[in-house]
Amino acid sequence: MIVSASRRTDIPAFFMPWLLNRLCAGFAMTRNPMNPGQVRRVDLTPPAVDAIIFWSKNPAPLLAGLGKLEAFGIPFGIAFTLNAYGSDLEPGVPPLRERIATFRALAQRIGPRKMVWRYDPIAFSPDYDAGFHRDSFRRIADELAGCTTHCVTSFLDFYARTRRNLAGTSIREPAPEECSALATELAAIASGRGLRLEACAESGLELPPAACIGRKWVEAICGHEVDAKKDPGQRKLCNCLKSIDIGTPGCCPHGCRYCYANRSPESARLRAETTYDPDSPFLCSSPAW
Repeated sequence: MIVSASRRTDIPAFFMPWLLNRLCAGFAMTRNPMNPGQVRRVDLTPPAVDAIIFWSKNPAPLLAGLGKLEAFGIPFGIAFTLNAYGSDLEPGVPPLRERIATFRALAQRIGPRKMVWRYDPIAFSPDYDAGFHRDSFRRIADELAGCTTHCVTSFLDFYARTRRNLAGTSIREPAPEECSALATELAAIASGRGLRLEACAESGLELPPAACIGRKWVEAICGHEVDAKKDPGQRKLCNCLKSIDIGTPGCCPHGCRYCYANRSPESARLRAETTYDPDSPFLCSSPAW
């Protein structure tokens, strides 16, 4: 079994005490986001888990608790989202220099092969144009030299919640040719720095398709073959292996304006403040929000 922690919220940034408690207990409880009455008990013991894949914009708390995490004996990898947006889009993340330092420190501790850089999502506006993305990507790639072997990217998807949360901003939908041209430029920048750039659930780009929870990566993390198939619960173009997500949507306090997992930044902060219990088997105690 592969455990995802988590596509739904940033567990490393905000909920590490809960995760460490659940690893101590050997299980976590999770609800189906589409049917909160459907509850699953997830075994978190070493014999049951091939690897844990962490998704985070700020895994500094994970770094601080690395010794405790490693003591449980479950292999893990980190998909670290590292963009250069301002507080207008990502109001809750630390300054870029601090996040780069965290990435480098984690790579030094656990090894570059367990680290994946996500430059994701790519959003377009007058402030965040192609030139901004070229410069930002190049700068971050230079800083991460030797800390990872590949990067995953995608362009912003305009889900209904995304459109609502972006109301009043200048973020726009780019033309396909803009995406294609920028992707080609970013791939050249990555290649020149020994990085492989892959596209997450995108079509029409001259980039190899990504598998954020990919077989080769998971097997490199855990050191053995994994018996897992493509995840049927993800988008059609997603190539990830099947995993079990132990997170809860709608409770990430980062407040990113483009997020589709939160109903709104305000409701997410309120849910995290009022329903998060580090001693509960559920990440957030409220079944619906």
